[in-house]
Amino acid sequence: MSNMATVELKAFVPAKDFELSKQFYIDLGFTLGWSSDVMAQFHAGACTFLLQRFYVKEHAENFMMHLLVEDVESWWRHVEAAQLAKKYGVRVLPPADRPWGIRDFTIDDPTSVLWRIGQGIENAPQT
Repeated sequence: MSNMATVELKAFVPAKDFELSKQFYIDLGFTLGWSSDVMAQFHAGACTFLLQRFYVKEHAENFMMHLLVEDVESWWRHVEAAQLAKKYGVRVLPPADRPWGIRDFTIDDPTSVLWRIGQGIENAPQT
């Protein structure tokens, strides 16, 4: 299996209301790299995903993303200051230490995609 080097892995995140979701991700702290009528590329640092104009309720409500960050409290303060829960009518739950060695908070996007944004807890077992 020579030459099996990988370059990138991206998720295709569904959007019920494509324009609303694009604005949500900008407000959440992602940078819009490019956009077409059916897809948009977002990034934060080296982390990238594609937002797509695609919606199937059962798919969206069971879709989850995990973003590992250096400082979860900074991301949390940003979400709170931007009042994303109120602005977009989405569920946001505050940071908590998880038994799997991550401190994270959750936020649903306008399509019901669940995001877990967190950081590793020092000296905790990683699973």
